[in-house]
Amino acid sequence: MAGGKLTPRQKMINLMYLVFIAMLAMNMSKEVLSAFGLMNEKFDAANNSAISTNESMLAALEKKAGEDSHFAEAATEAKSVASITKDFYAYIGVVKSEVVKGVEVDKETGKLPYEAMDKADALDHTFFKGDGYTEKGKEFVAKFNKYIADMKSVIGSNTKLSGVVSEINTKFQTTDVKNKEGVAIKYLDYHFKGFPSIASLAKLTSFQNDVKKAEADVYSILLGKAAVEASSMKNFTALVVLDKSAYFQGEKVTGKVVLGKYDANTKPTSFQGPGKIVNGQAVIDMTAGSVGEQKINGKFTFIQDGETIALPFEGKYVVVPRPNSANISADKMNVVYRGLANPMTISFAGIGDNFVNASAPGLSKSGANGKYNLNPGSGTEVTVSVSGKMGDGKTVTDKKMFRIKNIPAPAGAIGGTTGVTKGAKSRLEVSTVSAKLEDFLYDLNFTVTQFTFKVPGQPAIVVSGDRVDGRCKAALARVTRGDQVTISDIKTKVSGANIVVPTAAPVIYEIQ
Repeated sequence: MAGGKLTPRQKMINLMYLVFIAMLAMNMSKEVLSAFGLMNEKFDAANNSAISTNESMLAALEKKAGEDSHFAEAATEAKSVASITKDFYAYIGVVKSEVVKGVEVDKETGKLPYEAMDKADALDHTFFKGDGYTEKGKEFVAKFNKYIADMKSVIGSNTKLSGVVSEINTKFQTTDVKNKEGVAIKYLDYHFKGFPSIASLAKLTSFQNDVKKAEADVYSILLGKAAVEASSMKNFTALVVLDKSAYFQGEKVTGKVVLGKYDANTKPTSFQGPGKIVNGQAVIDMTAGSVGEQKINGKFTFIQDGETIALPFEGKYVVVPRPNSANISADKMNVVYRGLANPMTISFAGIGDNFVNASAPGLSKSGANGKYNLNPGSGTEVTVSVSGKMGDGKTVTDKKMFRIKNIPAPAGAIGGTTGVTKGAKSRLEVSTVSAKLEDFLYDLNFTVTQFTFKVPGQPAIVVSGDRVDGRCKAALARVTRGDQVTISDIKTKVSGANIVVPTAAPVIYEIQ
């Protein structure tokens, strides 16, 4: 459009072309800025979910450590990782607050004005001074390096976590970065210098997401490693195994003391205790004493490599008086669930099952003696009454109350995965929407009857059944990599049971 003499009309046409191109560039810029804003929202949502999940896994490790010493070391490592992660995650949050300082949130949408966040002033002034870094920029790099060093100091020697260490080192390494021309550029220059503030905000939020993923990976691996350690053969010990844990006064106490790992070729050279050695076991034969707790103790003696090794043992049993109360217990829980056949075992100590009668609203026998199903109806409590006829003809009675609860809401799932999952668009088109009730005492089969399918920027679609339909596939045709499809308002029913099921929790599918 340049060169030679131009007529006034041609000059005007050229100027209009330039204005038109500039307008196109401005519109494209707004779309890109909005895309960064949406990306930041998705990372924020994923981070909030990860915080909850990671807290649950850490609590599980701490609980295991309290129950089994084999989990103690894993719990200690996990607590250190949690502390390091919390500090680093919070520091990135402080830097993010610098990016949005002075930016007002839209009162109607509650969101940041993404299209207006096109300046790089915030971090450019914070991180850079001439061709070098400011003190804040140096601090940022130092924090990243400290995070890598701190994580390595805690988990670096654990070979099972080497993959996590490698990933952390890759994602948070602050060495110079080569651009596509092969020129080495300083880390902060490459990632932040001159970038729009919304792009920098999304980048920082993605760093937080990487931190939470590393934390989750550590917890998951530590839980598995500690479980293997707990089941190691080296942890087997001597156990007292009685035929019963409670006996009537004057009744014979029978049982045996065995090694946790029984081996007929591993026989003690001697045994001290209330019994005698038979095929590597100490067979107990004695008379129960007075009512109350009693102890059985002694020791095995072995010869190993010419050395005498003593293995002491101690066990307890309880002597109880003749029965005057029933033993009523739910097989799987201390509550019963409405709409389900809750299995129960009902018996009287010392009384045959054929001489025991039990009654309650919704209670029925399930075949074998002592086995019942309790299917409670309305209300919040149900009482089970039991009577037993003793050998001398006397009748004893007892009763126990159980709380009645509704089953909790399940979680929606795509391809069997709940929460947030990722995959190709083609996979979502053929995947089944399902529902799972994890960590519940019963294995319930949920059938999805309806769900709402929502693609970003498009109207929600209500679908009948458990698979996407043609409308959903048409909406999916317009999604791009990184978009998150939300499947919510998932309605289900339980196969083989007449239960009102709460709406399942939503599931998010990120397009890869």
